[in-house]
Amino acid sequence: MTLDRPVVLATTNRGKISEFQGLFRNSGVEIKTLDEFGPIPPVIEDGDTFEENAVKKAQFTARVLGIPAIADDSGLTVKALQGAPGVFSSRYAGENADDESNNRKLLTAMDGIDDRAAAFVCVLAIAVPRGPALIYEGACEGIIAGTPEGDQGFGYDPLFYYPPLQKTFAQLGREEKNRISHRGKAMAELHRELDKVILWLKQRLKEEPF
Repeated sequence: MTLDRPVVLATTNRGKISEFQGLFRNSGVEIKTLDEFGPIPPVIEDGDTFEENAVKKAQFTARVLGIPAIADDSGLTVKALQGAPGVFSSRYAGENADDESNNRKLLTAMDGIDDRAAAFVCVLAIAVPRGPALIYEGACEGIIAGTPEGDQGFGYDPLFYYPPLQKTFAQLGREEKNRISHRGKAMAELHRELDKVILWLKQRLKEEPF
């Protein structure tokens, strides 16, 4: 089953775009990125939860561009830090922080802490220009490594150690990571219901014409 309209990925993060495109390959859904459109206003991610931010991004992008949009909000939650960095994962070290700065701050915050349990969490939201959004979630548990390892992935991947494979996420290839990652699990759940999702999108678009 295919969709006669494209779906735009509401992100400019190249790492996420690469993962989404790989996961949607051969799905029957044409995926576009924000780079293929003119500039649109930024979305203020001021939600208290990953779900609130994902829905806000998807609905805003769908309304502005007039086509279905899929957005994710994801991040790292660390037990010993009471769930931080959480929704602030991408800006943990400040509004313009890069991955290295965020990782460095996390290591500093974890200095001397024995309980290093953590989880990556991902919430996907699919929205049409008007109306509700579909939600899919995924999580992956691991521990915070003492030093960065690996040069793949992005974000906190060099510090997120996955015990079953005895590697950090940054030491995994894309396909290997997609099988076990928080985003991969959320996408797998979406894929299992892809026919239903496409039917939902077709019905919503019929009811809410461009």
